[in-house]
Amino acid sequence: MSAFGGPTAHIGYFRAAFVQHRQWLDDAEFAELVALCQCLPGPASSQIAFALGLRRAGLRGALVASACFTLPSALLMVAFAAGAATLLDAGAAGALEGLMAVAVAVVAHAVWGMGRRLCPDAPRVALCALATCLALALRTPWAHAAAIALGALLGRLALPSDAVTSPGALSVPAALCHPSRRAGAVALWVGGALLIACAGLSATSPPRVIEAFQRFYLSGAMVFGGGHVVLPLLRAEVVPAGWLTDAQFLAGYAAAQAVPGPLFTFAAYLGAAMSPGPWSAVFGLWCLVALFLPGWLVVYGALPFWAGLRAHASAQRALAGMNAAVVGLLLAALWDPVIVEAIRAPRHALIACVALALLGRTRAPIWSIVALGAGVGLWRAPG
Repeated sequence: MSAFGGPTAHIGYFRAAFVQHRQWLDDAEFAELVALCQCLPGPASSQIAFALGLRRAGLRGALVASACFTLPSALLMVAFAAGAATLLDAGAAGALEGLMAVAVAVVAHAVWGMGRRLCPDAPRVALCALATCLALALRTPWAHAAAIALGALLGRLALPSDAVTSPGALSVPAALCHPSRRAGAVALWVGGALLIACAGLSATSPPRVIEAFQRFYLSGAMVFGGGHVVLPLLRAEVVPAGWLTDAQFLAGYAAAQAVPGPLFTFAAYLGAAMSPGPWSAVFGLWCLVALFLPGWLVVYGALPFWAGLRAHASAQRALAGMNAAVVGLLLAALWDPVIVEAIRAPRHALIACVALALLGRTRAPIWSIVALGAGVGLWRAPG
């Protein structure tokens, strides 16, 4: 509920909660999950939440983690579609500015902590820098996957064999809970079968509820990168079909920027707005599940094969290179969009610096720092 700031900030919040405070996993395994989810279709931060829950408590844990990460913002978006929300006034906008400034501190703290663990030598610092430059230069949805693939290749070829046992390398055992290879293969088969079926439905006129699932599932399966990548896909599915106007679409997008959690919960607004009436909330959640489902299936299917791959020495060198590339990608995202979007005045920089100091020097829970940032932003809001 406190995860403001977009996918990169979500990764920072996850690291603070599950690596630092609860110690469910260490930086190396966390970076592996980030790398895996960056390379797969779907919303990366939501897939990481699903994978963290799966690691901790199996499929039930994955579903609970996904629900807790997604439902707060999804319900807010459904309420907005029903007319329960109003435009932000100056005070609420100030609170949002404070929250975004805190997100800068969260990401910066995560980059620093992961960098110390995962880039302990010159070759991995160089891989980190290369990934940062690649992400900032290309600025396309495929840049992250390309940087991670290059990090894996160069890590396998260039990193010394002792890199996998040095500090920050792959020092933790495989996930405590993960599906069997058979279950993973079934998940991948189901995901592929649904993709083929949805593509085949494009030439027919199915009932509205099936057509909505088809359109949102296809959009979720086509997305690589951050949540903003899905926006043109969703617009192409709902606006030309006459389900929503451009004004309604853009109003929901604006609201999605002001709520915590993944931007993909925009689908809940679209579904609810497309079907006004007593069933609008149900239709909104139906569209939400359709958009998230391909990402969940592909993560569930990929994890058991990933766990087996990481046992080989050559794969471990590749994974160490991928981990360094992940740090570089987070460093690039720290600048753009996190700092570029959040730091627009001196007071924003001050809030970010204070929050970073609190994160680094105290054990204050992250929600209290988020609340402090919102309060300072509200107090300092102009007008």
